Amino acid sequence: MIALLISGGIALVISLAGTPLLIRWLQTRGIGQPIQEDLEGHHTKAGTPTMGGLMIVAAAVGGYMVAHLTRGTLVFTRNGLVVLLLIVGGGIVGLVDDWIKVTRNRSLGLNKRAKTFGQLIVGSGFAYLAVHWVHVDTHLSFTRIDSLKFGGHAPPDLHAWGWAVFAIVLIYATSNAVNLTDGLDGLAAGSSTFAFSAFALIGFWLFRHPPIYKVAHSLDLAVIAVAMVGGCAGFLWWNAAPARIIMGDTGSLAIGAGLAGLALLLKVDLLLGVIGGLFVMETVSVIIQVASFRIFHRRVFRMAPIHHHFELLGWPETTVIVRFWILSGLCTALAIGIFYADFIHIGGLD
Repeated sequence: MIALLISGGIALVISLAGTPLLIRWLQTRGIGQPIQEDLEGHHTKAGTPTMGGLMIVAAAVGGYMVAHLTRGTLVFTRNGLVVLLLIVGGGIVGLVDDWIKVTRNRSLGLNKRAKTFGQLIVGSGFAYLAVHWVHVDTHLSFTRIDSLKFGGHAPPDLHAWGWAVFAIVLIYATSNAVNLTDGLDGLAAGSSTFAFSAFALIGFWLFRHPPIYKVAHSLDLAVIAVAMVGGCAGFLWWNAAPARIIMGDTGSLAIGAGLAGLALLLKVDLLLGVIGGLFVMETVSVIIQVASFRIFHRRVFRMAPIHHHFELLGWPETTVIVRFWILSGLCTALAIGIFYADFIHIGGLD
């Protein structure tokens, strides 16, 4: 427990104190966020310093490292290092994308192929290390390895190749889902704080009940989750509306990769869809919008992702943000409830 407090506290301090320094550094170099032309209400945000996700990643790495260096009983594990590398890798892809935006003064950075290629490289590296270095269990899982039953049989084993493909797809999908959500000040940072809190609680719970869950090094994964909570919360202080800095793809891709990596190694792969319910809703709104326009030549929403739809309906930006935070918190509570209900069902309280 002390390790978790140290990790989260250090990450919070680094993010909270370091972000204004990053803001000043970016401002002196004129590094600001270009705004999409059809977002009329957002033109005042043009020039806001971007790439703030650098501080989230730095805070998470710093919190994780300090927790290990100050707690002799906490050791570095392959599981933790692989997830940390995944977060850094996602952040690097996003950083390249953000850098192209600010240097070429346009709202689009890497083209779709280049961005997808970068994400797939990072996801593939994680999958390879998880299978061959971490030796992850390759069964599908909801709340624990044996939580899924198909016709009375054990959950399907995807085996090495199948699990690797599943992991890559999950990392890619989650990264892009968080990226789509990052359209309003503080929306992605606040929602991610809820999601990482769920993984911190789950990781610690797995650590306290090893005979039931059989997940190795879950405490180390919880330390990373708490570090990400601290990093996102500290950044949110400066990112809340009106934002003084934007996380950019540097932050959203790192956050999405981290959520997926934690879900995969904590063996709650399928529960991620509930924990990140808000991200799923944002992504589905885009899919519906695109499909409807291509098939019926009609738009379901005034604009996608769905948070822009509510803006165009006349909701103030802060109203949309707070209400979406509430939805994110409810998704987190539902996921924790499902997880705990399964624990009670298997007689964990006896």
